[in-house]
Amino acid sequence: MSEQQPELRWAPIPPKPKNSGRVWLIVALSVVALAIVGALLFFLLPRGTATPDDTPSPAPSSTPTATRTATPTPTAPPSPDPVVTPPPVADPDLDAFRDQVGPWLGDALTGLDIVSESNGQDALSVLDTLQEDAQLLSGALPPASIGAQWRDGVSAYSQRLRDVRAAVDAGSDTARAVDAAASAVGELNLLVGR
Repeated sequence: MSEQQPELRWAPIPPKPKNSGRVWLIVALSVVALAIVGALLFFLLPRGTATPDDTPSPAPSSTPTATRTATPTPTAPPSPDPVVTPPPVADPDLDAFRDQVGPWLGDALTGLDIVSESNGQDALSVLDTLQEDAQLLSGALPPASIGAQWRDGVSAYSQRLRDVRAAVDAGSDTARAVDAAASAVGELNLLVGR
């Protein structure tokens, strides 16, 4: 008792259905969504500041007045809008500045230790964080008494971090570059009294 096997025949594969209708529907819906967002922005965003001339004037009264001749009144020339200047930025004191930058400087030394003990992608991810912190250090407003030294020190530290990254990218020994970066951080710590 043998089962009959069905006869196998080769047939062409049916063509895939075309999705051009779906693509056009998605494009059309995207365009409509952008148009709606544009219209909302146009109607909801303020268009400028109001000036005293933009305020509506009271409507003239409908009752007749007894005066037949109007005497012109001299008008003063419009005064220019006052120039608003931001108040001068207060010079931070050294203690407040030290408190602001202290965590970034502490993290710099810890991060450099991690970089010296790791390599490849692990070291690069720590270096990315250290370079972001260096950007924050350069954006911090130092007291005027140490302003020039602070900017020079942060610039030197940023350069040392680029040297460390170059050593990691090249797969070479990073000890010398890490030591130079740690030395730059040490100078910044001394500058702020940490």
